[in-house]
Amino acid sequence: MLFGAHTSTAGGLYKAFEWGIEFDCEAIQVFTKSQLQWQGKAIEPEDIYKWFEAWENAGEPPVFVHDSYLINLSSPDETLRKKSVDGFVDELERAALLGIPWVNTHPGSHKGAGEAIGLENCAKSLNEVLLRTDDLGVGILLETTAGQGGDLGAKFSHLGQLIRACGQDDRMGVCVDTCHIFAAGYDLRTQEAYDKTWREFDQEIGLRYLRAFHLNDSKFELGQHRDRHAAIGAGFIGQAGFKLLATDPRFDGLPGTTELPDEDTPSSIALLKRLRDDA
Repeated sequence: MLFGAHTSTAGGLYKAFEWGIEFDCEAIQVFTKSQLQWQGKAIEPEDIYKWFEAWENAGEPPVFVHDSYLINLSSPDETLRKKSVDGFVDELERAALLGIPWVNTHPGSHKGAGEAIGLENCAKSLNEVLLRTDDLGVGILLETTAGQGGDLGAKFSHLGQLIRACGQDDRMGVCVDTCHIFAAGYDLRTQEAYDKTWREFDQEIGLRYLRAFHLNDSKFELGQHRDRHAAIGAGFIGQAGFKLLATDPRFDGLPGTTELPDEDTPSSIALLKRLRDDA
């Protein structure tokens, strides 16, 4: 696995790579606009030039995008769902301008309408997005979630169902957040538990769809459905679980980015590299 971080684009999109170099990243995740706004600043030709120049100077690490937190593709509110579809199409269009192959999104929340209706709404939304972005060459990553409230994606079966409903294997994938799956009840801390988790992932989704990781420890114990990130090795997953991930040959070459405060990022990336390289 290639280890890195979600890096800031404050001051310009290309700044993500300056932070990537600062943190010694092998992979990078970014927002291409504010994650708390529907509309983003247009990406100008100068932005694109600076982006590709900085990407090359950084050694061309793999990059993927995280979309806006406002997007809810599963919403029972048709107005919000339409706005979410339009917003997600914009996210893929922005990624295409920057040559980024994947955009990560949460499946969304059913807001009390129930899992079945939420999954149906999400599948409709995803298929519309795929149709409207067919010529972009950008794929969609569905992120595992902690299962707070009405959030979908805490069960591997949710993501498998959504991928099958889309029928576009080359444009669909999964990003596993380690804190989220641990919060949802999937254990990683012993070899037996680790193997069980990945067997279920393969059965319900298929390992071939695993494209990326968010690598975060958990401030809460297994199965608590609390999405609270901790520095690598400082939470309840601990070094043992991340050692198993870091040395798993099935994940060689996949990007794994932390989502942590800046003060925890360099040490967490360094620890992940040691766990991988000292095997």
